[in-house]
Amino acid sequence: MRDENCIFCKIIAGEIPSNTIYEDDDFKVILDVSPASKGHALILPKNHVADIFTIDEDVAAKAMKLAKKLATHMKEVLHCDGFNILQNNGEVAGQTVFHFHMHLIPRYKNAKNDDMILWNHLEFTPEELAEIRDELK
Repeated sequence: MRDENCIFCKIIAGEIPSNTIYEDDDFKVILDVSPASKGHALILPKNHVADIFTIDEDVAAKAMKLAKKLATHMKEVLHCDGFNILQNNGEVAGQTVFHFHMHLIPRYKNAKNDDMILWNHLEFTPEELAEIRDELK
């Protein structure tokens, strides 16, 4: 399955060049053209699916297994000090290409771009947390 207007589908099909670091029947992994760090890569499922809400559970599981395998390999080869594995869903969450993908971002101590991915922490009362918990059960 492919979306003719999707840049990642075009990369997977070889219509747009990429720096591929891994490929199998289900995934293509490329270096990000606008990286957050040395080695920043993207795991792209070969079949077009927009996000976590629509991806097949087996494909999602394979993507996480591949992320572990590649992160381990990249840490050994690139000698990074830490790792972010990031996956955005929806525009409000920072998704800019609506083809499911996972970011593999090696992190290095004292690097030029060593800031972590952070967010402002909210505070909830114990009662509010209990209400949220009950809604989610």
